Amino acid sequence: MSNYQGEIFAIITSVCWTISALSYESAGKKIGSVPMNLIRMLMALIYMSLYTLIFRGLILPFDADSQTWFWLLISGFVGFVIGDIMLFQSFVVIGARISMLVMSLVPPITAILGWIILGETMTGKQIFAMFVTVSGIALVLLGRRKNNSSNKSKKISVTLIGLLLALGGAFGQAGGLVLSKKGMGNYDAFAASQIRIIAGVVGYVIIISFAGLWKKTFAGIKNVSAMKAVSLGSFVGPFLGVSLSLLAIKYTTTGIAATLTSLAPVIIILPSVMINKEKVRLLEVLGAVISIVGVAMFFL
Repeated sequence: MSNYQGEIFAIITSVCWTISALSYESAGKKIGSVPMNLIRMLMALIYMSLYTLIFRGLILPFDADSQTWFWLLISGFVGFVIGDIMLFQSFVVIGARISMLVMSLVPPITAILGWIILGETMTGKQIFAMFVTVSGIALVLLGRRKNNSSNKSKKISVTLIGLLLALGGAFGQAGGLVLSKKGMGNYDAFAASQIRIIAGVVGYVIIISFAGLWKKTFAGIKNVSAMKAVSLGSFVGPFLGVSLSLLAIKYTTTGIAATLTSLAPVIIILPSVMINKEKVRLLEVLGAVISIVGVAMFFL
């Protein structure tokens, strides 16, 4: 089983993404997505600094060389800032259903970028497993989004700008992962995540300053219920999830890691049924089964 360390870390990362998604869903509606992103980055930086101070004896990654800092800062800005903002804007333009379907392209995009930038290769079996898993995720999203959108009277049309925004979000997530591996090398995964988070904080400070959202951000900090949700989401997301995703790419290819860290739409089905009492469609069940088969293929 030690040969599958990367795959195991990636699956655990998906569980973290699921918990953080549930936490951020309610908080984002109360305080806005951009202020929430800065707050979650700041909280994650606090968690990470305490962790590295206790376990590494350094509150900040002063032991990283300039090249490590350079690539990880770029990775954090590409993934946390550019990718996330484009994704959130695509939600507004073309809706979450189509946006998330486009985001299911992240694994193959990551595999291609990993091949171009890092020279990574995947076996035919691994590529087939990736497409089986991604196909299952796409089916889950089709069934889930159709179910959720059936009660909405507002119709959002699919535009080229919206699709490009969603595709930009996919490339941002994929590029952030690949650049993380290029910058991290053998460096500590948690300290590497800390550098990426610093890039995220700086990026959102700049955006909020230009957008004049500081008043809304400070108002969000005073929202106790939203802060509780963001605190949990920040711990399992940017702190734990991102660090585990870097451990995943350390022990396996970025393409495989991206596939297995994209399972949140499948994993979230169970808590959605149990907590939110949502109905599950046959298409979602079929997609979940196909995804599980695809995941199993990575271990056979």
